[in-house]
Amino acid sequence: MSNHHVYKKVEVVGSSTSSIEEAIQHAIAETSKSVKNVEWFEVQETRGHIVDGKVAHYQVVLKIGFRIENS
Repeated sequence: MSNHHVYKKVEVVGSSTSSIEEAIQHAIAETSKSVKNVEWFEVQETRGHIVDGKVAHYQVVLKIGFRIENS
């Protein structure tokens, strides 16, 4: 094991009809299924869809950071 780490970031969009937090959790959970060593996230954008004057859907654009294996 080396004494340094190398990371990469991917951009994903999480969505939810309930909350921004749920959109974030869903994005991280789904990304973690196919990307190893997920370690952090950054919220890039928050937006939503409005129907009849009410929030119908939340979307959150995230950059998710993961450590390159064996770095």
